[in-house]
Amino acid sequence: MTVTTELDRERERLWSAVAGGDEFFATATVLAAVDAGLDPESALLDIVAPVQARVGAEWATNSISVAQEHTATAINDRVIAALAHHPAARREPHLGRVAVACVDGEWHALPARLLAEVLRLRGWHVDFLGAQVPTPHLVAHLHQRGPDALALSSSIPTRLPTAHATITACQATGMPVIAGGAAFGFDGRYARLLGADAWAPDARTAAELLVGGLASPSATPTHSAVEDLPHLVDQEYTLVSRTAAQLVRTTLGEVPEVAGYTARQRQHAAEDVARTVDFLATALYVDDDTLFTEHVRWHAEILTARAIPTAVLLTALSALRAQLTDFPRAARMLAASIRCLQEETT
Repeated sequence: MTVTTELDRERERLWSAVAGGDEFFATATVLAAVDAGLDPESALLDIVAPVQARVGAEWATNSISVAQEHTATAINDRVIAALAHHPAARREPHLGRVAVACVDGEWHALPARLLAEVLRLRGWHVDFLGAQVPTPHLVAHLHQRGPDALALSSSIPTRLPTAHATITACQATGMPVIAGGAAFGFDGRYARLLGADAWAPDARTAAELLVGGLASPSATPTHSAVEDLPHLVDQEYTLVSRTAAQLVRTTLGEVPEVAGYTARQRQHAAEDVARTVDFLATALYVDDDTLFTEHVRWHAEILTARAIPTAVLLTALSALRAQLTDFPRAARMLAASIRCLQEETT
């Protein structure tokens, strides 16, 4: 029996448990694997992490509900907690101290939690601050505890402007920042753009980078985002962000299907349009058309899985474009996303 086959079986067992809402079976499954000789780090990254990724994928295809997704995530979090107390996972800190936190507004804490546990297993003293950490409180923690580095996590791209402010503020204290999570791009492009001292695609890489040491940034006064991102001088990001509520209202009024929606459906439609405007604003912040186009493609897949025609999204994008004709970058991004959807549906 190969190791890969056994890991596949353990993942299936854990998936069956979390999909069925069985916390006790889920915990017993992972702990039994460790008792049988599986390294705790592998249990975290080769069993729990892939199962959590599957949870997200199953939600995206409408195979599980939001409630089931939340339940599964909560169970995986409890599994990680149980594993942290297993005798095989006990390590004496000897490498220094690392703070691990999620960007303010980022509620997906499980990737950061996985990193925190991997770092503990590697011998770090870890301050795990959890989800949605306001930047002033994070800076205060850095001053009080004086860790060797900050690991900053974000899964939601719309948190990138906040991540930029957080990175800048923390570096102003002389603290090196390593960024990770889907929000920073599959290749770390946004981590580099926003000035992070390092980027890691996964927990193992982050641990290796931290052991190698990160150079401390020069402690300089906090500077403006425009100094790092000169394209922001056109004010498109600021104006789209400030008028988001009006953009959403007008767009909904231009989508004929909304008139026949129930109150709950209208609420979901408003949330979808608001999310699209947020992604547009973020794409303007980092000046990357691809960020917005990829979101639109993902959004179309979600709608299709829920039996909502792509034409509804196309109408909404066209309505947004009509409102932003005086914003060259925004109009360009909207036009590109419309073309992308039209090509995929023809």
